[in-house]
Amino acid sequence: MRAATTANIPLELLRYRELLFSLTWRNIRVRYKQSLLGISWAVLLPLSLMLVFTFVFTRAIDGVGALKVNMPYALYAYCGLVPWTFFAASLNGCVNSLVSNRNLVTKVYFPREVFPLSCVGSAFVDFCVAMTVLGGLMVYFHSAGQWSANLSATLLFLPVVLVVQITLTVGLGMMLAMANLFYRDVRQVFSVAIQLWMFVSAVVVPVPRDGSALATIIGFNPLVPIISAYRTCILEGTLPEAGGFLYATAVAVVSLIGGWFCFRKASHRFAECI
Repeated sequence: MRAATTANIPLELLRYRELLFSLTWRNIRVRYKQSLLGISWAVLLPLSLMLVFTFVFTRAIDGVGALKVNMPYALYAYCGLVPWTFFAASLNGCVNSLVSNRNLVTKVYFPREVFPLSCVGSAFVDFCVAMTVLGGLMVYFHSAGQWSANLSATLLFLPVVLVVQITLTVGLGMMLAMANLFYRDVRQVFSVAIQLWMFVSAVVVPVPRDGSALATIIGFNPLVPIISAYRTCILEGTLPEAGGFLYATAVAVVSLIGGWFCFRKASHRFAECI
């Protein structure tokens, strides 16, 4: 089995780009195989969660005022749920990506990074589909007079936000895929952790800013400034807060470098652990 230096990894992945595209397309086909609604589920999942949380916070406990949301809550929630669903779906695929492809891992040589990368790629397709609905919601609430659209040049900053999120996701995805291969408990622990993670990521409720210990701990979560950046760029027409976004960017870069280094260093042991 050939080994590649860290410096050659991008070129090696470029050589195997067709395999990466094939695995990404396979993941999409398998996900929606024999499904009546097909890729519509990419929209229905965040949309259904938006409806549930909107009912809870606007009808069941009347919590919108306490949450200090300065826009229709449905719009606030959906704009957070779409990037969150992209993040969670990517990592859910990554964590089992090596184990579920044991035949390829043990028999054929190619950069093993294509497995977690293909999971992120297939989840990105769903993300793009789901984001189209956000535009429809913005038009609806603007037309209904419940919210005033404030589209501006800040939309041009969205690709930067997306790149930071993908960088963080790929780094974490490689670490999870590797860890689950060596310790199968990781998948079970992660399935619980990802559910809890959503509620401390500014997805459906704003992060508390009261200086409490909880607020301080949540402030270390890099997803908070990333998801907030989507809202500020799309819904508020302003750039994200610089300090928080730079922190998220730094964490994402460290995650990618660290995840890729550990993944590559341990890759020679993957076949024997399958």
